[in-house]
Amino acid sequence: MLQAGAVDDVADLLDRLWRTDAVGMLGALSRRLGDFDRAEEALSDALSEALKRWPEEGVPGSPTGWLVTTGWRKALDRLRRERVGRDKATLVATEPPREPGVDDRLATIFACCHPALAEPSRVALTLYAASGLSAAEIAAAFLVPQPTMAQRLSRAKRQLRELGIRFEVPAPDEYADRLPAVLAVIYLVFNEGYLSSGRSTQRRELAREGVELAGQLAGLLPAEPEAAGLAALLELHQARAAARFDSWGRIVLLDKQDRRLWDRAAIERAALRLRAAVRQGRPGPYQLQAGIAALHALAGSYEATNWTEVRALYDRLYAVNPSPVVLLNRAVATRFTLGASTALTEVDALADRLAGYHLWHATRADLLVTLDRPAEALVAAERALELATNPAERELMSRRVGELRHRP
Repeated sequence: MLQAGAVDDVADLLDRLWRTDAVGMLGALSRRLGDFDRAEEALSDALSEALKRWPEEGVPGSPTGWLVTTGWRKALDRLRRERVGRDKATLVATEPPREPGVDDRLATIFACCHPALAEPSRVALTLYAASGLSAAEIAAAFLVPQPTMAQRLSRAKRQLRELGIRFEVPAPDEYADRLPAVLAVIYLVFNEGYLSSGRSTQRRELAREGVELAGQLAGLLPAEPEAAGLAALLELHQARAAARFDSWGRIVLLDKQDRRLWDRAAIERAALRLRAAVRQGRPGPYQLQAGIAALHALAGSYEATNWTEVRALYDRLYAVNPSPVVLLNRAVATRFTLGASTALTEVDALADRLAGYHLWHATRADLLVTLDRPAEALVAAERALELATNPAERELMSRRVGELRHRP
């Protein structure tokens, strides 16, 4: 039993469970209740009940199992009180949901990525269900006002209910329609945690959640090389996580990271997974990104990276994903293959498309420093700082501006 005054500890635990296990719990309840809104309401009731009881009774051996069972009972009571829900209560009362498992998590993601939903709604709803992020946090990730995102989420949940979409892993012939959105969602879940995890245990757990979901998806769909490609990509990034922040929680860029802190065993496993995916002969953007990450992870040093191959992979990535951000990233490899001047020319050619993107200005600043043009570099770095929103990135840009201002 928890000691007196442990309400805050229980609240922290429940918050972590929501952040890391919401997708499994919602999946288990949704599969039994057949309704995402009811499942969400039931889980909310269970979390409130736990906050009342756990400080006195102690945390149960299986917290997620307790929450799912309690949520199911709360939902059943609610259905019995509703005239329209009495028949349904009879149907769902036969047995409580079991402990959430892999199928529950993936069924929730696949249901939320149903092709009947518009792509932005699929990704937003699945990110909400899979990560426990609030509407405000998702709105920030999508760069839209919070009320807009709240309406989008509400509309998507209503569509699921009205269409009678079942919470189950789809048949293999349905994968093609839903897999791109599923992959995108898992990638976003990982990034949300990985990019902001310097001082936040919750964010580190969210990044691990993305890695775990990607691995589960790759195991479920062994004939889909892009699922394996995503899993390898996230595993490669996560293997370097221990070196990404210093003891003050500040970002450490790749060229300055202590490679002794990298998880070499995880890197080798991810590389083997990627090689197996590539052998299937169906390259895609996640496999190509994983290939770039693998070249960085397997290199003995930043300077020893095979930059020619990195640049070639960015060319292939641009062919399947013609994004200006891909060309911006390629310019970093161009610096080491064709020189900083050529790289700056490539970056400047993207001005009309990326002038509002903080990393475009940050990349320009780095190249201008290399070319010994500090005054121009300072202007670019200051603009990067103005545009950055992520706290860890803002701190990094602020340091860069300070260094340039005090440069002799």
